[in-house]
Amino acid sequence: MAREQLQVLNALDAAKTQWYHFTAIVVAGMGFFTDAYDLFCISLVTKLLGRIYYHVEGSPTPGSLPPNVSAAVNGVAFCGTLSGQLFFGWLGDKMGRKRVYGMTLLLMVVASIASGLSLGHTPKSVMATLCFFRFWLGFGIGGDYPLSATIMSEYANKKTRGAFIAAVFAMQGIGILAGGTVAIIVSAAFKHGFPAPSYAVDAIASTVPQADFVWRIVLMFGAIPAALTYYWRMKMPETARYTALVARNAKQAAADMSKVLQVQLEEEQTKVDRMTGERANSFGLFSREFMARHGLHLLGTATTWFLLDIAFYSQNLFQKDIFSAIGWIPKAATMNALEEMFKIARAQTLIALCGTVPGYWFTVALIDIIGRFRIQAIGFFMMTVFMLGLAIPYHHWTTPGNHIGFVVMYAFTFFFANFGPNSTTFVVPAEIFPARLRSTCHGISAASGKLGAIVGSFGFLYLAQNPDPAKTDHGYPTGIGVRNSLFVLACCNLLGLFFTFLVPESKGKSLEEISGENEDIAPAAESSMGGGLP
Repeated sequence: MAREQLQVLNALDAAKTQWYHFTAIVVAGMGFFTDAYDLFCISLVTKLLGRIYYHVEGSPTPGSLPPNVSAAVNGVAFCGTLSGQLFFGWLGDKMGRKRVYGMTLLLMVVASIASGLSLGHTPKSVMATLCFFRFWLGFGIGGDYPLSATIMSEYANKKTRGAFIAAVFAMQGIGILAGGTVAIIVSAAFKHGFPAPSYAVDAIASTVPQADFVWRIVLMFGAIPAALTYYWRMKMPETARYTALVARNAKQAAADMSKVLQVQLEEEQTKVDRMTGERANSFGLFSREFMARHGLHLLGTATTWFLLDIAFYSQNLFQKDIFSAIGWIPKAATMNALEEMFKIARAQTLIALCGTVPGYWFTVALIDIIGRFRIQAIGFFMMTVFMLGLAIPYHHWTTPGNHIGFVVMYAFTFFFANFGPNSTTFVVPAEIFPARLRSTCHGISAASGKLGAIVGSFGFLYLAQNPDPAKTDHGYPTGIGVRNSLFVLACCNLLGLFFTFLVPESKGKSLEEISGENEDIAPAAESSMGGGLP
């Protein structure tokens, strides 16, 4: 049976869309813009790094990063992100969302700049320095996941909460687009200013010395949007749900939200003490009560995010290899270093513009109409269909004249990833868990996803290699090829569809109603509750 809700929380749930909602979306969203920019821009410069630091004299093909170096450069930020999601997610529930929010942003700014300043006397020392700073960049980015989602969910009204959280996450698409755009502009400017022959004509001259500035500028640019939002983050008040339900300070919660909502709210300390003091609202993360009420929910959010990110990140990070395999990007030896980077960035930006960005905003528009569950289930199903559509006739797509069709199918998989589980796996964990565990559980779910990204990134790096030893990339063992790798990714998407049934629908409900924080639950009933179907 539901109890009477706190007035301050009722006011937030029933509030009409106001200026502070858009302010919160922009402030939290710029963090995600930076997150996406920093995590994805590395894939735009790895070929250039190989040419600059790993040139092999007399080789018919340009230098490339050795397998272990490539895996480290691409994956170390994910390791940092995973750690940051767990640590800052836990810290956000202990210290408060706002206090931790500034720490993550400062870390991102410093590490972005430091990544571009990676120095050393040898290629190995430059790569080691780059990996060190990108780990800490990832650590800061990791904290932004649970904190941005939790802050937005706790500020939003229940009618449009899904759209607001999804809008924060949709800035990831803009960040990916910005990464490609910056890489295009910088590489084109240097290509125009410092002309060079192709690798086949002159291997040494094809990589001009000034190319070393290009990748550094691209990486450092990520610090700018983060730095611009720091002041606004510090001005945001702590969320009322944390202040009232976790810190148990009804007076401060009422005062903060009175300013934000511009209405007079009364403090209800007695009601807060009664709500937070009951056993049903005081169990811990590893308690039997949590497992009974939210164990299957956490399993659902963690596994769906894990399976989604295996497919999503293996595609995103290695788009350039797929485009090369189907002939959409010319052979590396026919281009100079900056021309190759320009064409890789152009291809990734085109996919972002046509498939990635629209999918995010379709979710924003429809998530509070058709619900989280349906969007996620449809997304996983359609990703499976389009992956199979790429894999089954793969040889057809690689023949001359069919490359555009492949790119269109590929763009549709991205569209349904973002108008689907890539957005909903971020939204739902910020809604279905109690306030005192919300940031922690979102961090666990997000970390599970980042583990999937690590599996996808490293696994695809080796799996997608050609089965013919003569056709593998330099230094790599044989793999199962791109076609069979696409079959593996399709299976991951299908599993994600099945695990979606563990995640409850949260559309149109207050956070306390979803999590059960405002319900009187008898101990017997409490122990029998499990994960609910939507």
